[in-house]
Amino acid sequence: MKILHTSDWHLGQYFMMKSREAEHFAFLNWLVETVKAENIDAIIVAGDIFDSTSPPSYARKLYSEFIVNLQKAGCTQLIIVSGNHDSVAVLNESKSLLSVLNVSVLAGLSEHLEDHLITLKDKNGEQKAIVCALPFLRPSDVMRCEFGLSAQQKQLNLQKAIQKTYQDIYKLAKELNRKLPLIATGHLTAVGCSVSESVRDIYIGTLTAFPASLFPNFDYIALGHLHRAQCVQKNEKIRYSGSPIALSFDESKQTKQVEVIEFSKSNELQVKNIEIPTFQQLRVIKGDLDSVSKQLIELKANNNKTTSVWVEIKLQQSSYQADLQTQLNDLIADCKIELLKISCPQINENKQWKANETKTLETLSVTDLFQHRLDGEENLSELQQEELHLLFDQVCSELELLS
Repeated sequence: MKILHTSDWHLGQYFMMKSREAEHFAFLNWLVETVKAENIDAIIVAGDIFDSTSPPSYARKLYSEFIVNLQKAGCTQLIIVSGNHDSVAVLNESKSLLSVLNVSVLAGLSEHLEDHLITLKDKNGEQKAIVCALPFLRPSDVMRCEFGLSAQQKQLNLQKAIQKTYQDIYKLAKELNRKLPLIATGHLTAVGCSVSESVRDIYIGTLTAFPASLFPNFDYIALGHLHRAQCVQKNEKIRYSGSPIALSFDESKQTKQVEVIEFSKSNELQVKNIEIPTFQQLRVIKGDLDSVSKQLIELKANNNKTTSVWVEIKLQQSSYQADLQTQLNDLIADCKIELLKISCPQINENKQWKANETKTLETLSVTDLFQHRLDGEENLSELQQEELHLLFDQVCSELELLS
């Protein structure tokens, strides 16, 4: 049985006042064709289907049309869990209707955890896996309000409550069937993962990331919320599929993908990454005005006048000219290159550009200080630095539990 893991569609998103409708339309059509080509049996969408709690009508239409088109693609089951951007009410309004099409919508945590257990069946109706379909867990879903607690204690209680929820549903799934592979979903930030600019914090306070060690021993955990596809602490069984399109300029160089998972007869996991085509080019150009101008001229020369390119300019010089936008737009006239953002990110309050701002202990976080110390080690490879980062994140998480 083939199961496809995707997340963070953010249908209805506007990017620098630009609609992403065409990109999302292209992605969803690509996804249906991929389901056909790969003979996918089930799809798991791990949250953030929509970008806001009040998605525009075209976004809802894309969502509905995808589900209809999926019925013709041979996929027998679709599981959708809500993310922090999603409205529980919006997703639930079509829940009963979609259940007729074998679509399971889990928006918000049910009072009965059994409601979140979904049995996956192949095209012959044979049971192949159990999905513990947990959505984004809000504090009000998993814990009671207590007065007199510090902010740190409240966040620690939230972490423990999320851990207990996963442990409880894991136990229920094991009682239901001990032989089938167990898959969990989640919409949160895990310790040791890379976060992009477009990701908004989903918890307030000290719970910035959930330790992966607190997850029970699921056979696969399909995560959403982070927009970069990645394994959690090199664990092949715990993965973010990432967003299907770049949602910020710092994601422009990321490879977007979906994950296709299979289990052997002995429940051994196999994962295949399928790269998603780029439907809208994003480009970040850095340098002083002369360098930026040359790069824009080169970009225009290589542009075929049919492919749209959205550009962010990061100007690295000591002054900002009032007519800069006009100057740069003149360089790219008569082509499909658009300057969406121009900034001088490293001009300080004295209007002086510096390659490296002076930092003091007062302005550094614990993580910044650790990175500063790591940068001073010349003999460490990238792999060793990455491993030290993971160990550091684990230690911080353990200290938070003990404090």
